[in-house]
Amino acid sequence: MTPARRPTHDAAGSLLELDPELGCLLAPERRARAARELRVRVSAIETGEWDASRLEEADPAHVGLLVVEGVLAREVVLHTTVSTELLGPGDIVRPWRIEGTPQLLPVHARWNALAPVRVGLLDRRVAVQLGGYPEIGAVIVDRLSERAQRLAVTQAISQLNKVDERLVALFWHLAERWGRVAPDGVALPLALSHRLIGELVGARRPTVSTALAELARGDRIVRRDDGTWLLTGEAPPSMDGDASEVVRQRRRLMPEETPTLPPTAARLQELRASLNAAQETAAQRSRDFEALQLETSQLRERTVALRRERAERVEQLRSAARRRG
Repeated sequence: MTPARRPTHDAAGSLLELDPELGCLLAPERRARAARELRVRVSAIETGEWDASRLEEADPAHVGLLVVEGVLAREVVLHTTVSTELLGPGDIVRPWRIEGTPQLLPVHARWNALAPVRVGLLDRRVAVQLGGYPEIGAVIVDRLSERAQRLAVTQAISQLNKVDERLVALFWHLAERWGRVAPDGVALPLALSHRLIGELVGARRPTVSTALAELARGDRIVRRDDGTWLLTGEAPPSMDGDASEVVRQRRRLMPEETPTLPPTAARLQELRASLNAAQETAAQRSRDFEALQLETSQLRERTVALRRERAERVEQLRSAARRRG
């Protein structure tokens, strides 16, 4: 095993220069001001195992580490099984925990840099500054939500019956983020080993090797000479019809409410006072909300434009695959 490598610290940099998409919802003048004010400390991590244990004592008020470039593998070890998550530019990780390591189901997390990685520390100082830029905060929350969605998709992929189906779904799932249109298909510039792929789809390495060989013979997924991958087949088709017809909606079983006794006169007076205070607060919030409506409308327009750009990129990847097929 290679020795654990510690990150080396570089000079501080502008957060929006390191990750311009964080400012996609900012108006031009606010974006320029945020680019000057928001400065983060940047660290470099060499390729190989990364010892993140020394960060367990980090200030819990720090937001986390923003991956600026490179690919980081987070490996969760449970007994003799390893499950891997790939993290890339734009992802935010927290190698430290507020409540410490879980005890009822002990798991161990390992970190590996698959390529040279740079991370920016979003410390508590930056967290305070971000309070003045809720647009950036919204993008950060969206990033966290998107990461959770990717994990859910990966979990669903690992439950497909056939390993070859898992591999095709995984590679196209990764291509949506890292794929590039090439003359002979969609290139996936990630040098993923068979072992790592198995950890991504929940299969053993020999089974993965056999399935990949079959997919290569069928001219669907080909490993290139540099260890990266080329998708030469068609992307998995979209599901037709309503998803509710495939998976029945589960009913939530709720206990019956316990009947309550009628309130006393004193309690009624307290309730009236609380209601009056709530009405005053609601009126003030309504005025504040009206002041934010214009800004919200502008943010919505920018969000729609960003979603349209992403949809166009995904369609380009699919079109390239169809042309190849």
